[in-house]
Amino acid sequence: MIARRFDSRLVWGLLLIVGGTLFLLQNFNIIRGADIFWAAVFGVAGIGFLWTFVTDRATHWWALIPGFALVGISALLTLGVLAPELEDSLGGPLFLGALSLSFWLIYFNNRQYWWAVIPGGTLLTLAIVAGTENLFGDFETGGVFFLGLALTFAVLALVPTPQGRMRWPLIPAGVLLVMGVLLFATLTRAVEFVWPAALIAVGLFLIVRTFWPRRT
Repeated sequence: MIARRFDSRLVWGLLLIVGGTLFLLQNFNIIRGADIFWAAVFGVAGIGFLWTFVTDRATHWWALIPGFALVGISALLTLGVLAPELEDSLGGPLFLGALSLSFWLIYFNNRQYWWAVIPGGTLLTLAIVAGTENLFGDFETGGVFFLGLALTFAVLALVPTPQGRMRWPLIPAGVLLVMGVLLFATLTRAVEFVWPAALIAVGLFLIVRTFWPRRT
């Protein structure tokens, strides 16, 4: 045990020394390789956490979060070196998507952790918002954000739990859906058609309910 601990400290110590040296040489414009080195370090550390999860998925589910976070940072640094012109447009969505994936895997690994759907869906929504904002500068991403959150809570309402399916997520899902639709509608003249269509839909629903056979 002592030998293993010593070896681990020795390896990480050498990695830090090499990384610091590369950063120093890069600051003096002597070499340009520190980002690749740290991308490898973060990648190896992330894989280490993911391996911790694989060895004991029941109790080490938490390792998915730092694992994918570190892998996302590694991918971000690698993208900055190999394709710096894409770093601004894809860096944010890439990192947020990696974090989102960690929470979705937590849920699929153990369906009792239904709470992971909320940060998983929220981070996925933020990744989509970051991607659309960079690709379409004038595009209103507020509507995308609210619609993504609405979909997240709608999915949560479908998630089975030991106590049965939850009903409360339908309330924030409905509110967020309305806010997202209104934000989209304000961008165009579609607002002139949304409200009349909504009123007609509600009226039809009330009429149908009037003639709908009641349960006895």
